Amino acid sequence: MMALRNSFEQLPSLAQDPNQFDVLYSANDYREYLIQAIREAQSRIYLVALYLEDDDAGREIMSELYQAKQNNPELDIAVCVDWHRAQRGLIGAAQSDGNATMYREFRQKNTHGIPIYGIPVRGREVFGVLHLKGFVIDDKVIYSGASLNNIYLNYQDRYRFDRYHVLGNAKLANAMVDFVQNEMISNPAVNDLSLSAKPTVKDIKAEIRQLRASLSQAQYHFDNETADEHQVSVTPLVGIGKRRNKLNHRITQLLALAKDEIFICTPYFNFPKPVAKEIRRALKRGVKVTIVVGDKTANDFYISPEEDFKTIGGLPYLYEMNLRRFAKANEAHIASRNLSINLWKHDDNSFHLKGLWVDKRYMLITGNNLNPRAWKLDLENAILIQDHYSHLTEKFDKEVANILQHTQLICTYRQLEKIENYPEPVQKLIKKITRVSADKVLKQIL
Repeated sequence: MMALRNSFEQLPSLAQDPNQFDVLYSANDYREYLIQAIREAQSRIYLVALYLEDDDAGREIMSELYQAKQNNPELDIAVCVDWHRAQRGLIGAAQSDGNATMYREFRQKNTHGIPIYGIPVRGREVFGVLHLKGFVIDDKVIYSGASLNNIYLNYQDRYRFDRYHVLGNAKLANAMVDFVQNEMISNPAVNDLSLSAKPTVKDIKAEIRQLRASLSQAQYHFDNETADEHQVSVTPLVGIGKRRNKLNHRITQLLALAKDEIFICTPYFNFPKPVAKEIRRALKRGVKVTIVVGDKTANDFYISPEEDFKTIGGLPYLYEMNLRRFAKANEAHIASRNLSINLWKHDDNSFHLKGLWVDKRYMLITGNNLNPRAWKLDLENAILIQDHYSHLTEKFDKEVANILQHTQLICTYRQLEKIENYPEPVQKLIKKITRVSADKVLKQIL
């Protein structure tokens, strides 16, 4: 345990002023903060997200970016999105060029263009996407797991709940921008989707392989700083793929380090084996474990029984089945209150939180869903915070209270529905995929 603690304390890091670390508590606050930051930008705006949607909220963000660029042509603006996700319609929608059509439209209508870079993490979307997070505006890092569309930004009556943090730290901002510029944008596999001419996936097949190989070796670069007693330490981490994934390695080490408590959020209950193993070990050594996960009706793939069922609508039920099995296997820990499972549900909104707290000393803010897909396929990152003098405890306690306010504590696995109670189309789908053993494959890509 001491060796693990020393490993983290010796981790290269940057000193962070706790007064320059802020938590936002709602999607609405996040949208308003982001728009105001874009309007006030002086030198640079770098946005990295899974997608920037062609809807009301996405168009507002695009309009704000373009207005800022027209007002100040010297402003360095770049947006990175997943290559595949940007060039298709929504799941179940008619075939289209997706969000890339909007990117081209804005480019054609304005004097000063803004590049929207498509990052092809793999040749096919199902085998890996750009799941890197973090916006840099001047010297501030705005970090959230949220993408940019109506529901993530609470543009209408519904929202998708996430975590939202702002760090004022020029060196951290520089490290994150350098990574985007040198490890992604400059790579031959990356192309500007706002331009009419772009290659096909087949055209850049070799380049995509080279990009993924390069990303597997990449890391954030910065000069190490030692935080004093008035500061906290922050370390940006990045990882892709199953082998030599430094982010995965640090997550399992964090769980192994826990002495008193673990607080963990995930939107899709499907832990990778190493995470599940460390949680079991933590419970055995008496660590208090709290897991917050969305109710199946708060899953972004949930389809109400009143609506036409699509295959994708089976996912929330598969996650609930995982959760029920886990709760049943750990019923004794639930009864002793050593394990708390909290289901989040608020009206018809959805849940997208992820992250990890250990002993109120180590906090991980991340877009990593802590599932096999994040563990093996997608490009992920995180910011590890080490707070040895409890400077941020009050802020994180307030954030935790905000997260828990719409949760229900699971006192027994029997509170979770059984397959027999699922809608008939869901039962048929689950029986079918179980019969052909497809559930084992699905778990690795969900």
